[in-house]
Amino acid sequence: MKLDIICVGKLKEKYLAEGVEEYLKRLSKYCKIQIIEIADEKTKDGASTNEEDIIKQKEGKKILKAIKENSYVVTLDLRGEMLTSEQFATFIHKRGLNRESYITFIIGGSLGISNEVLSKAHYSLCFSKMTFPHQLFRMMLIEQIYRAYRINFGEPYHK
Repeated sequence: MKLDIICVGKLKEKYLAEGVEEYLKRLSKYCKIQIIEIADEKTKDGASTNEEDIIKQKEGKKILKAIKENSYVVTLDLRGEMLTSEQFATFIHKRGLNRESYITFIIGGSLGISNEVLSKAHYSLCFSKMTFPHQLFRMMLIEQIYRAYRINFGEPYHK
């Protein structure tokens, strides 16, 4: 299976970059995974709703260009469905069974994901109703993907 994670913004914190690299290394025995970083648009303090929408649209256009044509698109969104780790493992497993062997996960910018990107998604996933820094969330997603593969292969990790 091939996985892309499209992220708005660069990973700046060294400790998070090291954590992401560790999980990518662990995942390499299960799947091919690639991180695609999209440049974020600067948001001025006190930006109007209209200005924020324009920023989301600009970021959204860059995201849409990065999505592979044959990919099953999953957006990470507060309005998405919440799954347990076991359900997430089943979700990934089912993609392979349905011959949807290319999954693209999308982590939007600080303002969220544009409607154009949301409409392209096959599925919307929510990790929590809480808000997390996008850089930290990248590592959380990769860790959960790793956990899902461990579950699917019957390996001890998910307890």
